[in-house]
Amino acid sequence: MVRVASCRMKSVRIQKNGLLEGQEVNNLLIVQNSLVMYLLGLLVIVVAHIGLVAGMVMATGLRRGALSRASRMTSVGLGTRSLLDNRGLGANGLRLYASKPKFKKEADEKYFEYGRLEENIYKWWEQKGYFQPASDNGKKPYVIPMPPPNVTGYLHMGHAMFVALQDIMARFHRMRGEPTLWLPGTDHAGIATQLLVERQLKVEGTTRQALGREKFLERVWQWKGEKGGFIINQMKRLGASADWTRERFTLEQQMSESVTEAFVQLYEKGLVYRGDYLVNWSPGLQTSVSDLEVDYVEETGTMYTFKYPLADGSGYIPVSTTRPETIPGDSAVFVHPEDIRYKEYLGLKVKVPGTDREIPVMADTYVDRDFGTGALKVTPAHDINDYELGKKHNLPLLNIMNKDATMNAMAGKYEGMDRFECRKAIWEDMKNEGLVILEEAHEQRIPRSQRGGEIIEPMVSSQWFVKMDNMAKRAGDAVRDGDVKIIPERFEKIWHGWLDNIRPWCVSRQLWWGHRIPAWNVVGQDGAFFVARSEEDAYEQARERYGSSVELRQDNDVLDTWFSSGLWPFATVGWGNKNTEFANPEAGSDLARFYPASVLETGYDILFFWVARMVMMGLEFTDQAPFHTIYMHGLVRDGKGQKMSKTTGNVIDPLETIDQYGCDALRYSLVTGCTPG
Repeated sequence: MVRVASCRMKSVRIQKNGLLEGQEVNNLLIVQNSLVMYLLGLLVIVVAHIGLVAGMVMATGLRRGALSRASRMTSVGLGTRSLLDNRGLGANGLRLYASKPKFKKEADEKYFEYGRLEENIYKWWEQKGYFQPASDNGKKPYVIPMPPPNVTGYLHMGHAMFVALQDIMARFHRMRGEPTLWLPGTDHAGIATQLLVERQLKVEGTTRQALGREKFLERVWQWKGEKGGFIINQMKRLGASADWTRERFTLEQQMSESVTEAFVQLYEKGLVYRGDYLVNWSPGLQTSVSDLEVDYVEETGTMYTFKYPLADGSGYIPVSTTRPETIPGDSAVFVHPEDIRYKEYLGLKVKVPGTDREIPVMADTYVDRDFGTGALKVTPAHDINDYELGKKHNLPLLNIMNKDATMNAMAGKYEGMDRFECRKAIWEDMKNEGLVILEEAHEQRIPRSQRGGEIIEPMVSSQWFVKMDNMAKRAGDAVRDGDVKIIPERFEKIWHGWLDNIRPWCVSRQLWWGHRIPAWNVVGQDGAFFVARSEEDAYEQARERYGSSVELRQDNDVLDTWFSSGLWPFATVGWGNKNTEFANPEAGSDLARFYPASVLETGYDILFFWVARMVMMGLEFTDQAPFHTIYMHGLVRDGKGQKMSKTTGNVIDPLETIDQYGCDALRYSLVTGCTPG
């Protein structure tokens, strides 16, 4: 069973066949209903969801039983000839019946045979160009940027949900005679795609390192050409009336130009910088990941309480931790300045177990006197809170782990051990030394990678960052001032809460598949680099400073996938392009005609991954909000309330439902069973 979450904290369960619980599986009970009831039902959903279709409930000219005739049906409830004619769409509408296709009527045909006709009708629509925006007729264009699915992806019910809702919006505005652009595309999905190809290489007995960067990227592009984009054809099966002639890909040349332009502009404004900071490190993926790509999961772990011996041998301070493996990286022990239990120890030093290194006992109000023993070991290089405390008190950063989360030389005799093996070894050694006080079960929040589920390791690493403070303020003000409306409104509080507490965005990833960072390091000049729009520009800058013999090497890192996705509403219509038909900013260009967009419709789970970043970057680069309305639909969940995903194995393939019951039955079930958010 699956359920569609509701903003009213209700849910509608869906059977494994994709239909609502209690709904007859015989699709005839759906398709035999009059088209007027079906069409009006869909339009009422639009009214309830986005408030954009008032007055659309009086469509006329439809007859009961219209679905039984192939010449007067659509696989997505578009409408009939009389509806189009009555609305006077003419050349600006879809002109669906200008030259209707000839479908052979079987002698025994009694009901609409979706399996025989849906795909043919869709192909005819697409061939006739009915999904492309009409020529300029004086009406303001209606634009919906489609959330670009991963190029590696396959359809799930979440895709079916957004396709159905966005298709309703697009078709409705076309029928009003508005030039309508539903702009589709796919995302290069840096981590997911690279992992997929690396798995293939492993089967072949090789690795990307063995191939080298250039050959590996050739393999990824080869894979993309052969198998990538399969999801696009699947969305067509759902009846998506997007303008596929404008399909974009985040790694195509024009998009890459836009990404480079955006990065360089941010750098020139002083908003991009490189430095050694604590990041979320994924040992398995061998790359940093953003805060938003980390899930904190409640799990039962262990609280370890032990003796931190005073350096003079006069006693000890009891300390509790959930991660004994980080003890070799400790820089201090902190207590609360008003905790009378430890006042006598302030200013003294303790000896790090298993080493001869001494660290200070210090005070800070950050310490929670009621947690554990009230004494806190601080490891600035492997904990985000410890990192901030360490910066405040100028403590040394002692990185004790390698990139694969094995212990390095700083860990002493534990060098080479996996971090969890090290945990056991350290605790066993402390038992032998008589330093163990207690170990007990403890509920804690474990940071896990959204991509692979492994435990994230906070680690100091050299990365590229973007300052977000001003961009976040502008995005917050856009909602406060009404320039951008969020539906449902309850997400406004969440929106402001995240933006008001935003941190610098780590945009570099240690991958090969993606937009390579446009920065060139100076060989032989440690830390020197030049950010430029091309290698030629970088050399021109470098030669002015270091002479004609200077040698440059481009930074190995690529940009976070969400960086390019954040440019989607304006980069897809020409912003940042050079020497293309989109470059002309004057009226008549795609950028002038189709930006800003009208509505952004998506699931609320990517509100910050994608939506907030589009608003921030749209305001930063174009000085306009990229759309006036953000509409978020509910998520499709299983009977246990879990989000449907391939990782958990609880997905339902919507194409199987379509094959058995038709596209209309599935779409109708989804849109009538879900409310915003």
